[in-house]
Amino acid sequence: MRPHARFDVIVIGGGAAGLMCAIEAGKRGRRVAVLEHNNEIGKKIRISGGGRCNFTNTGTEPDHFISENPNFHKSALSRYTPADFVHLVRKHGIRFHEKKLGQLFCDGSSQEIIDMLAGECRSANTQIFTGCPVSQVQPGFRLKTSQGDMACDSLVIATGGLSIPKIGATDFGYRIAGQFGLRVTETRAALVPLTFDGMTGRVFKQLTGVAVDAEVTIRKTRFRENILFTHRGLSGPAILQISSYWKPGDPIEVDFLPEISEDAEVTPRSIPHLLPKRFAQKWNELYAPAKPQEQCSRTEMDAFREKLRHCIIAPSGTEGYSKAEVTLGGVDTRELSSKTMESQRVRGLYFVGEVVDVTGHLGGFNFQWAWASGFAAGHHV
Repeated sequence: MRPHARFDVIVIGGGAAGLMCAIEAGKRGRRVAVLEHNNEIGKKIRISGGGRCNFTNTGTEPDHFISENPNFHKSALSRYTPADFVHLVRKHGIRFHEKKLGQLFCDGSSQEIIDMLAGECRSANTQIFTGCPVSQVQPGFRLKTSQGDMACDSLVIATGGLSIPKIGATDFGYRIAGQFGLRVTETRAALVPLTFDGMTGRVFKQLTGVAVDAEVTIRKTRFRENILFTHRGLSGPAILQISSYWKPGDPIEVDFLPEISEDAEVTPRSIPHLLPKRFAQKWNELYAPAKPQEQCSRTEMDAFREKLRHCIIAPSGTEGYSKAEVTLGGVDTRELSSKTMESQRVRGLYFVGEVVDVTGHLGGFNFQWAWASGFAAGHHV
C-alpha cells in the first residue's frame, strides 16, 4: 500500500451494513475500499442465528424497530426490502427456510452469506483490507491505518455497536461521531438476558434449563414467546425482546399461562398439566396454600391464579454487552439524512447499521436494517 492511497469511498467496518454499502457504491463505478480491523470480514454474520444467519424477516415493518425518532428508518426500509435481499440470496443459489414468524435462515451455514457479500464486492471491484485497524481520522478524511495512510471523498462508518466485544466490538463509531461534532444517544445492551438477585435469583437458578411459553410485559409493550430460566436469571426470545425496553428499576409482568382464559380455573393440581413439571413443582412449593386444595377458599385460589397470570418480577440487571445481540442507541438520527445516511453537518460523512440509533427486534430485523441503511448510503457516497 503506497502512502496516501486515495479512494472515492472508504467504508470502515466489514460487517453487514458496510459490505452492502461498498457493493452498491462499487456498482456505481466508485473506487471503494473496505477497512476491517479483524482478520476476516463478517464475524458477527458468522455467529448469528446459531451459525445459520437469520438474514432477514419477511414481516419487516417500521414498528419492529426502536429509535428516538420512530420515523427515521422508514425511508431506507421502504427502498430496500426483505424481498430485495431474498432475490440476492436466490441469485447466489443459497438455500434457506423460514423458521418461524417470518425469520429466514440459511439451510447451510452463515458463511454462505459472507461468501455472497465478498463475491458481490469482487464483482463491484471493491477492495477489502482485513487486519486493518484505523488509528486516526483527520479532517479531509485522511486516515492513518495499519496498512498505510489513505484518503477519500466519502467516509462511511459501519463499525457496529458495543455488543459482543470478543469478536472485536468497540466504541470507534461513536468516537468518530463525537470527533466530528455529532450527537450520540445513550447506549445500552439490548436483546440480552436479564439477571436477578436475592430469592428470585436463587429460585430461577434452581430452574436452569426450563423453558416456558409466556407473555412478558413492560408498560404497554408485550411479547409472547418462550422464556428460559438460566443460572443468572432469564433468557429466551420473549426476554431478549423485552430487554430492549427494560431500564434499571423497571418491574416486568409475566403471564405463565397466556393460552388460558383469564377466568379459567387454575389450581395447584392443574398446573403440572399446564406447565413443565419442574416449574410446576417449584411454583406449588412457593405459592400453593399450605393446606389441602379442598379446604382453600375461592379468594385463595383466585390469588394463586393471579400470581401465575400477573407475576411481577424485578430484574437486577442484564448480562451486558458480552451477551447482548445488539446495542440500543447510537448516532442520533437527527444528525443524519434518512434518505442517504449522510451527516447533516459534515458533508461526505455517513453512518450505517448498528452504530446508528435504530435497533430492531429479535428475528432478522437488525440485518434488514443493515442491508437497507447500507444500500441507502451506497447510492449516494
